[in-house]
Amino acid sequence: MAAAGSARPIIIAHRGASGLRPEHTLAAYRLAIEQGADFIEPDLVMTKDDVLVIRHENEISTTTDVADHAEFADRRTSKAIDGRLVTGWFTEDFTLAELKTLRARERLPQLRPANTLWVDEPIATFDEALALVQASKRPVGIYPETKHPTYFASLGKPMERPLLDALAREGFAGAGDPVFIQSFEVSNLKALRTMTKLRLVQLIDAEEPPFDQVETGSGLGVAAMTTPAGLQAIAGYADAIGPAKLLIEPRDATGHALAPTALVDDAHAAGLLVHAWTFRQENIFLAAGDHEGEDQGGHGDAAAEYRRFFRHGVDGLFSDFPAEAVAARSAEQALRA
Repeated sequence: MAAAGSARPIIIAHRGASGLRPEHTLAAYRLAIEQGADFIEPDLVMTKDDVLVIRHENEISTTTDVADHAEFADRRTSKAIDGRLVTGWFTEDFTLAELKTLRARERLPQLRPANTLWVDEPIATFDEALALVQASKRPVGIYPETKHPTYFASLGKPMERPLLDALAREGFAGAGDPVFIQSFEVSNLKALRTMTKLRLVQLIDAEEPPFDQVETGSGLGVAAMTTPAGLQAIAGYADAIGPAKLLIEPRDATGHALAPTALVDDAHAAGLLVHAWTFRQENIFLAAGDHEGEDQGGHGDAAAEYRRFFRHGVDGLFSDFPAEAVAARSAEQALRA
């Protein structure tokens, strides 16, 4: 496993190979494993019958065909999720059996029309993702994220124990196992720290503070988290940070990349690994200098961005296109050899 500042960063398949398959489907995870990703990343939410299933958020109208199911029309509702009013259909209102009747849909159909052809992928469970990892012919790790843990705890559905139990059933319980558990919420990670030796990752958004910190008023906001003192505090309960990539490589008003900040060096000084997110091929997601052509959905020079971040010293990165990330890492290593 890469140590802080090491030459071989890990490649984490962001929601699977989600640039080429609908996100968080077993098809996306299988492809990511085939493409050489070191870890697959399932986002976890809870069902009505307390099963961990894989969705980026608990509201599922944008990534499934639930709106097409007349039998579930009366379950459309509005809820306050992490301080925001959200309207739609929510995983906690469905049993696993009911969710299994739905099919995943592409989140970004305008940018990724080929993914819309994948119409028969069901919602996956965490246990199914773990089984894929265990069945892999080469070593692959798993990098789960707890989504809305404070919200689910308020429903009497705390996520920590079901998550750790699922990992333990597959033999994952030690600090050296190929597992990272990530969360934006501080209290969730602090609770996990008392329960497991598995490595923990504090996610840091470029703009949004952790919801649980806002709710309690105890707040480590983004600015505080990314200071040397804030990073030292994080090191008291986590092993790594997962910052938005703009916190490492900002952009100017025209969208061009600027010189890197001190975040990677400061995190390493605190003993923390740095796994940056999210890396994508499409021009719309790239710095202006990496664009190729005028089409925002066209693929730009993402390899240039990968190479810069490897040189910035990150210990890993999350990519929607793991094959390209793996290739860029290999090219960078060849240059250093």
